[in-house]
Amino acid sequence: MHDGNEPLVRFRDVRKSFGSLEVLKGITLDVQRGQVVALIGRSGSGKSTALRCINGLEKINGGELTVVGRALHGEGIDLRALRKDVGIVFQSYNLFPHLTVAENVTLAPRKVNGIKGEAVRALAAEVLTEVGLAEKADNYPEQLSGGQQQRVAIARSLAMRPKLMLFDEVTSALDPELTGEVLRVIARLASEGMTMVLVTHEMAFARQVADLVVFMHQGRVWETGKGDMLANPQTEELRQFLGNGL
Repeated sequence: MHDGNEPLVRFRDVRKSFGSLEVLKGITLDVQRGQVVALIGRSGSGKSTALRCINGLEKINGGELTVVGRALHGEGIDLRALRKDVGIVFQSYNLFPHLTVAENVTLAPRKVNGIKGEAVRALAAEVLTEVGLAEKADNYPEQLSGGQQQRVAIARSLAMRPKLMLFDEVTSALDPELTGEVLRVIARLASEGMTMVLVTHEMAFARQVADLVVFMHQGRVWETGKGDMLANPQTEELRQFLGNGL
């Protein structure tokens, strides 16, 4: 279904409006398999909207968007199938308070993939180990710090074994120390070859981890490059954005 040489995500002149407000004004962007792409830019630049289009949370109004071999610009998109392949982690953890950590992370695999018994426990142990929380399997979310809860949310997405992971400002609600522990998990996933698109304010992290940094401005892809472009912005808009210490 998906040719290994094709980009995993392919935006072609994608447009998205909310009422009369055009938020994406013709985005063209490729995400290759194994790539880490950081979307940066001011609030309202369209970066979170672009991210949400990738897993069908927002439907595009124009252009073409292909994700893991599925056309999201056509009719009759199987969103459930798409979301098996595309995990998303938000700023809010959205964990179920009445379920243990292990139950939270295995909920979707149990419901969607029908895994049972020992396989459930093994999967929980495996993905919680990936985020450094194996010992917290039987705890409840309220017993964890914000950073730990966010790592559980990442483990929950990993449990579906997605081909692509999306992160939307996942550290913006955390203090610096907890931010560091979450970013280390994301960096480890990157080193293991997980394809990721992340919307982030963490410029140092974007510079270190991203293969491609995409600066969005007023609904357009304004400047792209490797992480070192942040040390040498080519446009006045990116220079101002970075100069604001945001």
